[in-house]
Amino acid sequence: MSIVTLLPFIVLIGAMFLMTRSAKKKQQAAAQMRNEMQPGTGVRTIGGMYATVKEIGDETVLLEVAPGVHAVYAKNAIGAVLEDSEYNRIVHGDVEESDSDTVVPDDASSLTEAAEAKDAETAEVEDAPKADLTKKADAAEAAAEGQKDGKTDGETDAK
Repeated sequence: MSIVTLLPFIVLIGAMFLMTRSAKKKQQAAAQMRNEMQPGTGVRTIGGMYATVKEIGDETVLLEVAPGVHAVYAKNAIGAVLEDSEYNRIVHGDVEESDSDTVVPDDASSLTEAAEAKDAETAEVEDAPKADLTKKADAAEAAAEGQKDGKTDGETDAK
């Protein structure tokens, strides 16, 4: 057998090796993340539910979904272990102190000023004369226009 006939098989085996290697790395990272869980840690399940870890067993985790509400989940159902700040921001709506200089007005004056400026612009546009885009209703005007070249609507030069 020549190397040309074996080349597609070698490429296919190499691609399969690379795909299984990346999947194995993802599985190992997920297992390591689940092993880092401790009671009191905020987690997100693969279903998108946020909860706090209460107890950790061999294959299961006891999660507190709401105050006083506990549920038992498989460890594999934990999608992500969250940092405390991220968990509090998502679940409790805590806002982090940001370094940006964003100014939030105490009243709605900034909103009304923008609306007043827009009203002033539209008033200027409304004062300008409007183009007449309607059809001429007067038949006499239409006939007068047809008289200019000796033809009326629908007539042709063919005999």
